[in-house]
Amino acid sequence: MRKSGNLPKFFLFIVAAAILFSAVSVPAVEKHRQGEYILLDTYHRNMAKLETNSLGLPLFLESFERDDRVQVDVYGTFDYPFSSVVNMLKVPANWCDIVSLHPNVKACTYRERPGDWLLTFYVGRKFYQPPEDTRKVIYHYRNVDQQQGYLDIILSADAGPFGTKDHRMMFEALPLDGGRTFVHVSYAYTDSIALRLAGKAYFAILGRGKVGFTVTGTDRNGKPVYIGGPRGAIERNAVRYYFAIQSFMNTLRYPEKILFSMRTSEWYDLTARYRKQFFDLDKKDYLTFKTKEHKNQMILQRSIGK
Repeated sequence: MRKSGNLPKFFLFIVAAAILFSAVSVPAVEKHRQGEYILLDTYHRNMAKLETNSLGLPLFLESFERDDRVQVDVYGTFDYPFSSVVNMLKVPANWCDIVSLHPNVKACTYRERPGDWLLTFYVGRKFYQPPEDTRKVIYHYRNVDQQQGYLDIILSADAGPFGTKDHRMMFEALPLDGGRTFVHVSYAYTDSIALRLAGKAYFAILGRGKVGFTVTGTDRNGKPVYIGGPRGAIERNAVRYYFAIQSFMNTLRYPEKILFSMRTSEWYDLTARYRKQFFDLDKKDYLTFKTKEHKNQMILQRSIGK
């Protein structure tokens, strides 16, 4: 048994790695043509949510816990043409630049095998850590469906830390009028007894103030009460990664020599709008840690080749 003083470290590893890029597993044959129509229907049914919501941005999310399965779905619109989104996100290497914006992702590397891409995420705590002090989680990248009006990408890992398994992340996109793109990021994983016990202990004591975005009611002053616990943690991570993709797209216009610094600054500023959910580091510390970690990432990538 771990002592309570180690619970934050224990749980942060789990949240960052077990939740990291997971999605509902759906047979490829079933999804081949249905995915585009389902996503388009979701857009039409939720246009009002995109225009008016508590986030103040054109996005909304849904989440649930059922037995040992946890899922989050984030939907939103990007002010970029569908072709631009496809050209960037169909490149496996670009996902390393995206996910490494997350404070718990210390580095990411990619390598190609015959008919397959592997992405390795080095997951740690929010302060600076060298790669050798982190946990590695390996994901398979698959471009499941790419058509003129639809993109479907899946990253999957059979096993994760502390007995978690069946990690899935699905990224979908389709074009909208006016040069915009509707996107959907879905995360899911199957947890373990160790994860459930650690989560209950952590959120009952040290993580009581950590909340997500789903409003569960109002307090005596009429202010919204947000969901906490594991679902709140997953929602925070889902939005962190959504903002990471958005920051990646928003900063493509910058020259290479300042691209990384602009991208990390953009991500921090987006998350800083939601201090109740996201405040973990001040901006100076975040940028300092990420600069060091980015250098480590480039060294790791050079060591395995491009």
